[in-house]
Amino acid sequence: MAKPLLEARRVSKSFAGVRALKEVSLTVYPGEVLAVVGENGAGKSTLMKILAGVQSPDSGELLVEDVVRTIGSVQEALSLGIALIHQELNLAETLDVGANIFLGREPHCCGWVDAGRISKEARLVLERVGLKVDPSTLVGDLTIGQQQLVEIAKALSVDARVLIMDEPTSSLSDHETKVLLSLIRELRGRGVGIVYISHRLGEVGGLADRVEVLRDGENAGSLLGNEISHGAMVQLMVGRELSQFYPHQSHQTGEVVLEVRGLRTRAYPGQAVDFQLRAGEVVGMAGLVGAGRSELLEALFGVVPALQGSVRVSGELVSPRSPRAAMDAGIALVPEDRKHQGLFLEMGVRENLSIATLHKEQAGGFLNRTKEKALCEEMIPSMRIKTAGVDQPVQFLSGGNQQKVVIGKWLATRPSVFLLDEPTRGVDIGAKQEIYRLMEELAAKGAAVLFVSSDLEEILGMSDRVLVLHEGRLSGELHRSELSEEAVMRLATGEQTEAAAI
Repeated sequence: MAKPLLEARRVSKSFAGVRALKEVSLTVYPGEVLAVVGENGAGKSTLMKILAGVQSPDSGELLVEDVVRTIGSVQEALSLGIALIHQELNLAETLDVGANIFLGREPHCCGWVDAGRISKEARLVLERVGLKVDPSTLVGDLTIGQQQLVEIAKALSVDARVLIMDEPTSSLSDHETKVLLSLIRELRGRGVGIVYISHRLGEVGGLADRVEVLRDGENAGSLLGNEISHGAMVQLMVGRELSQFYPHQSHQTGEVVLEVRGLRTRAYPGQAVDFQLRAGEVVGMAGLVGAGRSELLEALFGVVPALQGSVRVSGELVSPRSPRAAMDAGIALVPEDRKHQGLFLEMGVRENLSIATLHKEQAGGFLNRTKEKALCEEMIPSMRIKTAGVDQPVQFLSGGNQQKVVIGKWLATRPSVFLLDEPTRGVDIGAKQEIYRLMEELAAKGAAVLFVSSDLEEILGMSDRVLVLHEGRLSGELHRSELSEEAVMRLATGEQTEAAAI
């Protein structure tokens, strides 16, 4: 076998007494895709940051082409040919695309930044990732998916020998994902070592030459070639077999809890949407990227008030002109972007869990710490939130545990309508199952659950009914007996079917 490009030997790392890695070893060879998988909190991102110079290990050693190195900064890693594409976007939104790609590495001419060269070279690397935007476009004006492609283009521009990709497709459309996977195969053919982290095990199975599994901060096992399968990865990740991934069972439905008539959003003012949700049912909302799903949920929650239409909760006419008004009506929303819209990252678990019920936890104008403590004692074990304590800042929790804090915050308000926007995006297989379990418990207790997902398998597995949007229009409804990927995609692409339209 060829000489390794990069090797980690017995690397350990702890944060505030919480162990993230324990004697983890990893080897990256030229011309291969090495997938690193594991549940949230398994230590994947921490290990990648150590390899890329973002963090330093407490013990262990790193070797680059068989030479022991101390990688003390991102610049040192880049000089050694190691580049990291972060899961969390690391871009300057007030700078343009070209400036972001070459930030800190700007070419100069006669003492001035060579803007022409930046534009020319940025166009080339943007073309490689399939992003058709002008390099002079402000990053802040791009969608999340486009920003992710800029992050990838930035890493490609350094001509790295080891390219580390941490959840690179989590915000990409199907088309963008296909372009990226094709690019990865091209880089592999050039001898680049690719370290690929993803919770999408189907994606891993079709791409990886080797799989390294981490569990609880330790090496749990390796898979090579034909050994790589969904079942084998899951068993190593969680230490057990998951016999039934989607636990959904249809419940006895009750009265109409949410009735939406003639709702027009700012995203699609020319389209009016009508639908109902009943107590005890889980309804999926499908559609292609840009179909208006998130905008519809935001209108129902008053984030961006609807232009027109009526909303009734349990028969009562409500006017969700603000999130507080929606909360008072019994509506809760778990947003798509948990870090920017769902959490106060620098605050602790306690503050984040209690923030939605803050107005009910006051005594004489002061916080009622007794109620706040009681809420945490109820939510942390019931949500299975892994935390060092109630005051641990949520920014240090894994993605899955952060999502459970967001959901727990809204559970505390006892809503009758639960809206979830991409609830399992960027979380591991174990956390997904726990989120599915919570959705089932909500429905069993009589809540109406509406969830948006771009994962068709998830939509099919967890829904009693599916509402499909196409360019802001509700193109159809499918009941559980009618569900199939083909039926959903026909409606999502605008094709009329005999499925009942609402």
